Amino acid sequence: MEPSDNDRAAPETLVTAPPRSYHQRFVFSPFDPSSNRMRHVLSALVQNVPGVLAHVAGMFASRGYNIDSLAVGETENPELSRMTFVVVGDDNVLAQVRKQLEKIVTVVRVEDISSQEFVERDLMLVKVQASAANRAQILELCSIFRGKVVDVAPDQVIVEISGQEKKIEAFIDLMRPFGIVELARTGRIAMVRGIEKPNGEASSLRRVTATGA
Repeated sequence: MEPSDNDRAAPETLVTAPPRSYHQRFVFSPFDPSSNRMRHVLSALVQNVPGVLAHVAGMFASRGYNIDSLAVGETENPELSRMTFVVVGDDNVLAQVRKQLEKIVTVVRVEDISSQEFVERDLMLVKVQASAANRAQILELCSIFRGKVVDVAPDQVIVEISGQEKKIEAFIDLMRPFGIVELARTGRIAMVRGIEKPNGEASSLRRVTATGA
């Protein structure tokens, strides 16, 4: 006999509605000259194989290291990718991170870029409320910061801007009063400047060996 509607079990009610979206925002902590804690920029050359990102990220998570940002991309060699980390901590934390990274089989080379002369960039896309009354002001600020408008809607614009972290943060602060709808950042990428040898030839990058326990 088929159960009646009264005998049927009522569907369970979700106590908490599932989130509409997931996102992670990296919080950048200011440098404190009185503290030994600072942000170190590390570059890791890794084999371009499936699972390498999960392996490296799992190592950071399991040991509780504080990462400000992580950027990954293919290099000039299709078989290799470069990971750029911004790690918060003192010199001992830096040494531990480098040592653990070099233990991973797929990691080819680890380098502390922040200990050398380097160039860094951060790329951001930001969607801002732009009414007819304030659109001209937003475009003027975009021009001052050498940004580029990549999309225009009747009441919103998307701005692309790249540069050092301080420049990106300053532009974000100026856009907040207009109303930031959405924001995405790549995280910092960095490259060591070309260093001239006495004979005028550019020196090659050397492998940085981890020190400490």
